[in-house]
Amino acid sequence: MEQELSAWPEGVQRVAAALRALDHPHAPVLLNDAARTAQQAADALGVSLGQIAKSIIFRRKSDDRAVLVITSGDRRVDEVKVQALVCDAGARLGRADANFVKSHTGFTIGGVAPLAHAIEPVTVIDRELFRFTEIWAAAGHPHAVFKLQPTDLERLTGAAAADVVEWVAVSSP
Repeated sequence: MEQELSAWPEGVQRVAAALRALDHPHAPVLLNDAARTAQQAADALGVSLGQIAKSIIFRRKSDDRAVLVITSGDRRVDEVKVQALVCDAGARLGRADANFVKSHTGFTIGGVAPLAHAIEPVTVIDRELFRFTEIWAAAGHPHAVFKLQPTDLERLTGAAAADVVEWVAVSSP
């Protein structure tokens, strides 16, 4: 359901403005129920869990910079793989608490969008998202999402896709 932009929460307005500026064809939509988790978002949208592009924020300890990992909702991030991609030798990643997430992204946990951050993060995209032609990402608020394709993530964020998830065994039928 589309609403008047000025009626949207501030974070959603920032995301909507960024999407428009980048000529993205899909505006944010507000859901009736909160989608703080990937499963809640998938249920609300009627899509598979993997089609939810969840945003995970880490804290790079060497420079206190936010590291955004955009991963498929049905996958778990391998912190060691991410650390190898974004940290110098010997540097470490740490957990990001709610205050760090809010101050660096401008969003609360459960609504972290892949773009329009308060401070530009280091961004990595999970290549597992490319299994799908259509995915959904948070749009700056736990009730807001927007539709995109995995290749749009690369264009919107300037980040590349990489292997950043734990190994998943595929069961045979």
